[in-house]
Amino acid sequence: MKTIATLAIVLATITAAPAVAQTKPATVTYIQAGQLLDRPGERPRGPSTIIVRDGKVAEVRDGYVAPEVGAKLVDLKDKFVLPGLIDMHVHLWGIGGDPMRDRLGALTRDDADDMMQAVVNAKTTLRAGFTTVRDLGGNPRGIRALRDAIARGDVMGPSIVNAGQMVSVTGGHGDGSNGLAEEWSDAVHQHQINTCDGPDDCRRAVRAQVGLGAQVIKFAATGGVLSNVSGGLGRAMTPEEMRAIIDTAHGLGRKVAAHSHAADGTRAAVEAGVDSIEHGTFLDAETIRAMKAHGTYLVPTMIAPVTALAQARAGQLPPATIPKAEAAAAAALESHRLAIAQGVKIAFGTDTGVSKHGDNAGEFPLMVRAGMTPAQAIRAATVSAADLLGQGDSIGTLTPGHYADLVAVTGSPLDDVTRLQHVDLVMHRGVVAED
Repeated sequence: MKTIATLAIVLATITAAPAVAQTKPATVTYIQAGQLLDRPGERPRGPSTIIVRDGKVAEVRDGYVAPEVGAKLVDLKDKFVLPGLIDMHVHLWGIGGDPMRDRLGALTRDDADDMMQAVVNAKTTLRAGFTTVRDLGGNPRGIRALRDAIARGDVMGPSIVNAGQMVSVTGGHGDGSNGLAEEWSDAVHQHQINTCDGPDDCRRAVRAQVGLGAQVIKFAATGGVLSNVSGGLGRAMTPEEMRAIIDTAHGLGRKVAAHSHAADGTRAAVEAGVDSIEHGTFLDAETIRAMKAHGTYLVPTMIAPVTALAQARAGQLPPATIPKAEAAAAAALESHRLAIAQGVKIAFGTDTGVSKHGDNAGEFPLMVRAGMTPAQAIRAATVSAADLLGQGDSIGTLTPGHYADLVAVTGSPLDDVTRLQHVDLVMHRGVVAED
């Protein structure tokens, strides 16, 4: 009782003490840009000045405005400036882009090793011009910790919207026990919380990921290219399981992404109300009509099948994955061409982790090859991606009130989109990313 009374006195004293104002001086930066694409989809501006206050865009003025007293100046008068890029499908956890090394080290590498690699991957991704990413599969506790460390400014990297582990049916794409020897398979299976069977169990799996900090939910509607042993690329979940996942996630305020290759799996996910289709490798006319009717986004990840096929042919993937990699690579381009031509909403995503971290902008020329203009591809990686995230009021454009996330390149990417593969400067939340 005496201890409680003493604590009460201390708390009362603190409460009664006069507040001491601790106002931090505002951080102000003037960015002088030779050309500025402040609103992708509209015409770029000529010489402009972006005024940044405390990490957000305060004003955008025509011409080169001299900085106020005490402000920093970033001279980009010889550069083309645009909003920071958004990749809607990455895997920061672990090695990524090197499947042979990943497989050989699987039994000797633990979560601490993968976390250290994820820190490196995050920095590499930011330096490549991607200031926001949606991480769609990794250790849920680790990705949450990395997300929060970046938000605090402790670690360099892009802002992360994290999914944790992909929800999968037992034996489906995302079941980590696939293809393992019996003793290892049993051990992995006992620790998995992301696999489910039946609607009620799938609701449980969604809630488990949310409980671990997931801000978005991903599920495997179909088989996957990189699943060792697990089936083909056809539909893996029942429509009832998909609806249970989507309704539960939406009820908890989370959007939902569906990994999907086969058209019937994609169509079932769309009709169940999914927010985005990842990959969409075998789209047909009926599925595209459904996507347009529901306003469903397609995240094509065009670089992924190209990379997986090259890895398969180089002997870097298990034999069971090779025919799937060949089938996906053969169908993806025409599928995506059809979706683009028919006006399906497109958001930029790469599935980086299949390809190497930092090579994300290699997706842009593939999007142009599939029928998008450079302006449309850039909009997909800014305005459209921000809309899919539900963050259109804070990222995707360089307008007052939005975060000061931007990249600068030499020459206009509206003329040559490959210029985005060589960024000269990246700013994230008003801070220039430096090595």
